[in-house]
Amino acid sequence: MSRKETFFKYINEGNATKGDYIAVGAAMLDGETITDALVKIPLKTMNRHGLIAGATGTGKTKSLQVLAENLSDKGVPVLLMDIKGDLSGLAQPSPGHPKIDERHAKIGLPFESKSFPVEILTLSEQNGVRLRATVSEFGPVLLSRILDLSDAQSGVVAVIFKYCDDHKMPLLDLKDFKKILQYTTQEGKEEFSEAYGHISTASTGAILRKVVELEQQGADLFFGETSFDTQDLLRINNEGKGYINILRLTDIQDRPKLFSTFMLSLLAEIYSTFPEQGDSDRPELIIFIDEAHLIFNEASKALLNQIESIVKLIRSKGVGLYFVTQNPTDVPEAVLGQLGLKIQHALRAFTANDRKAIKLTAQNYPDSEYYDTTEVLTSLGIGEALVSALDEKGRPTPLAATMMRAPMSRMDILTDNELSELLSKSKLVKKYNETIDRDSAYEILHKKIDLAEAEEAKEKARLEKEAIEKAASKQRSTTSSRRKSTAMNPVVKVLTSATFIRSVFGILTKVLKK
Repeated sequence: MSRKETFFKYINEGNATKGDYIAVGAAMLDGETITDALVKIPLKTMNRHGLIAGATGTGKTKSLQVLAENLSDKGVPVLLMDIKGDLSGLAQPSPGHPKIDERHAKIGLPFESKSFPVEILTLSEQNGVRLRATVSEFGPVLLSRILDLSDAQSGVVAVIFKYCDDHKMPLLDLKDFKKILQYTTQEGKEEFSEAYGHISTASTGAILRKVVELEQQGADLFFGETSFDTQDLLRINNEGKGYINILRLTDIQDRPKLFSTFMLSLLAEIYSTFPEQGDSDRPELIIFIDEAHLIFNEASKALLNQIESIVKLIRSKGVGLYFVTQNPTDVPEAVLGQLGLKIQHALRAFTANDRKAIKLTAQNYPDSEYYDTTEVLTSLGIGEALVSALDEKGRPTPLAATMMRAPMSRMDILTDNELSELLSKSKLVKKYNETIDRDSAYEILHKKIDLAEAEEAKEKARLEKEAIEKAASKQRSTTSSRRKSTAMNPVVKVLTSATFIRSVFGILTKVLKK
């Protein structure tokens, strides 16, 4: 048996599956594509997470697109974090090309042009389904983590949530939270001190500054109603295809706090609400995070810790997380060690640091008698990748330099008209894009403060009225006393009268004449 035949048998046996799978391409040997030596990823192991890595322009985004559309075809919903804004073309079929036909002939897979059900989501004011969550849903623990608060400040946040629960005050948006923060050390200071202990203005001031920082990155758009229901990520269309939910993040690359807020909320909500799946035959949801290095480089420590925990736990919910980045070293080791599927496109060795990174990357892949991994990593062409997956028993499949299949959908973005038409047909846009501002902590506290001020003003007016009436009563009493005193001395009145005085002078005049 020739080396080529041995290799063909090695790849086919190593990729044999009993259940459903996705074929991502055909294995290559010595630069030649071996037709029908298909590299397969069992659906059963796709909740074991994965990595798509490679230098700029090597085909990472196209590999992501291939996985997303094949998952959709299999009835598995997908969520894509689209930071570059180049994935909306999934909603339109590929126009095809002779080079695509040539590539697929080498692979041994027929090419089929298709469109897929797409939902456009947004965290900002861009067009799309608005994603929101309430402050109450976030809870004191997650909110403290995203604000990076100290233990003492986290305790204050916990007390505030307890007060709002006790007094039936919904915390919906950031203005609710800011109002209750101010209330604790101002109008409600005595109330809080009696029921929950003293809260210092230094603590509330520090927390308020962190909230303002979060607001400046656009979080005021995220917190509020209507809250997004994660079950809406699991929709299947009438043809049995899973929806591809594309979250447009092109305008928040420089706002890591907002992205951290969303990621913490989403992962926590999914983990707490999705049922346990165990070892099911297919995943419930696959989440792709494009340009993941931006997250790991800029994200808060709280987000990194949360992702590490979620990666370890969330696969039991049937959810797979896939990170798309330039170099595997961009991903923390604690996360990298949990990733079952690795699709590694070419790396470029321009500097000494690049060469070190390539050596480290090669160590992440199983040994192979057919490849010098370090050499292959720098010689792969566009649309070629080293692929290592897990078989249905959780064992690594044979490492294969793979000619990747082409996307079935358009490898370009939607036009403005196409995007408008897509959004006009969306049921979720109608469900989530209406802004609701019902009475919550902000309005309730304002009414409470207004009522207290009105009562205080009323009491003050009553006291002033009583004081005036008391003063008037005293004045009347004094006047009455004077009158009584004058009436009791008639002799004085007679002696001081003009008649009496004239009479006295008349008598004196007569006496003097004599």
